[in-house]
Amino acid sequence: MPRGRRGGRVSALEGGPEEAAAPAPAAGASQPQPPAAAAQTLLRGIFEIRRSSCDVVLSERALRWRPIVPERPAGDSKCDVQCKEEFIEVKDIFSVKLKRRYSAKQQGNGTLLGITLFICLKKEQNKLKDSTLDLINLSEDHCDVWFKQFKKILAVTEYEGHALALLKECELQEFDGVVCVGGDGSASEVAHALLLRAQKNAGNETESILTPVRAQLPLGLIPAGSTNVLAHSLHGIPHVVTATLHIIMGHVQPVDVCTFSTTGKLLRFGFSAMFGFGGRTLALAEKHRWMSPNQRRDFAVMKALAKLKPEDCEISFLPFISSHDLEEREAEGSPKSDCNDQWQTIQGQFLNVSIMAIPCLCSVAPRGLAPNTRLNNGSMALIIARNTSRPEFIKHLKRYAGVKNQFNFPFVETYTVGEVKVRPRNNSGYSLEEDGLHAAASENSFPWNVDGDLMEAKSEVQVKLHPRLINLYGGSMEEMNDSQGTCNCL
Repeated sequence: MPRGRRGGRVSALEGGPEEAAAPAPAAGASQPQPPAAAAQTLLRGIFEIRRSSCDVVLSERALRWRPIVPERPAGDSKCDVQCKEEFIEVKDIFSVKLKRRYSAKQQGNGTLLGITLFICLKKEQNKLKDSTLDLINLSEDHCDVWFKQFKKILAVTEYEGHALALLKECELQEFDGVVCVGGDGSASEVAHALLLRAQKNAGNETESILTPVRAQLPLGLIPAGSTNVLAHSLHGIPHVVTATLHIIMGHVQPVDVCTFSTTGKLLRFGFSAMFGFGGRTLALAEKHRWMSPNQRRDFAVMKALAKLKPEDCEISFLPFISSHDLEEREAEGSPKSDCNDQWQTIQGQFLNVSIMAIPCLCSVAPRGLAPNTRLNNGSMALIIARNTSRPEFIKHLKRYAGVKNQFNFPFVETYTVGEVKVRPRNNSGYSLEEDGLHAAASENSFPWNVDGDLMEAKSEVQVKLHPRLINLYGGSMEEMNDSQGTCNCL
């Protein structure tokens, strides 16, 4: 489409007056065919746009609408102005969502109002501006048809697993990288999809991967979630412009990745995980998605603290041995197998188990949940909180937001490891009914928080680190000054 047409769209979308010199839709195109004639009509229907009922037409290239007004005598100039057709090009729409109204006591999806389109507009002096256009219609069926068509055109990920499905089919050799705009769940899902695709292309069996190959393309993360742990850890700050500039400049950082598997079967790739309190908190939050993200997080933390209970489990881990230490042991005559296979096992009642391959910086933990871990040092942090009183555990949690050592408690143990196995010793699993809710997780399963996504496992979970398995767009992070964060829920 000619770039000269964008000025008219800005005036139309923002409700400004029409320019006297604006070309008519049929005559304003220097291309062979105007959009209306060149593209096939996909949908046609009635929506309310800016308090006017409109006849709306969606084609492959443009969305057009014209107000529906009563018939007037021919030549009525007022009627000609009111009936003027407006349009936006599909290529200027970058996202779409269903518009709903929520009330405090209402659960579920809320009351449908229509569809919201997110649009990029070109202002004067080459400035870009984001805007929205609401298509109001209270019919669930009508909006569902249009919403699915918009998603098909835009290839927008709208549900868990959608990014994985898209990247399975894409011809990746046509791209230089993949960019994800979203929170930790979306970022982790795209990273998981890229790594699965790499195993498939390499001919590896994806059910059980012993030595995975590196992802083919680098991944860019633009933070748009509630915590943005991965982007914060990568850039040192959850800043959209910084993240975008790293992508533009092509700054690439190799990052360590973990595989999570059970009974020899791969569950997923990921960067961090929590079992016990962290998993229970996320399971509770997932049952209250009608709340805002911050309210949902605070409610789940308070609820999990009120029902605080330890998990009886056995934890086996392989301590991390640096190449320097390995060389020294070999020089002393220790067999190489002894250096690499010194598994250690601890048993007991644990309130929380954290396994992290990245520092996990976020607003409530500005120094990181695992401050001694780096993005690509070839090791994971294993942080264990044994059973203790509720007040002492809360003190431990509060330390993450301050400058004091959060691990300086007698019930907290930290290890630097290369591989971990967590095996619950009771078979009852976890039920949300214990926390006053009627919904329950899968029978005999235990909730894990993996990069902000809920993962359920019924038996032992093995977590293994794979150094520098994926490249992320980002530069080397400077050491952060001591700073304090706040957590409203504690």
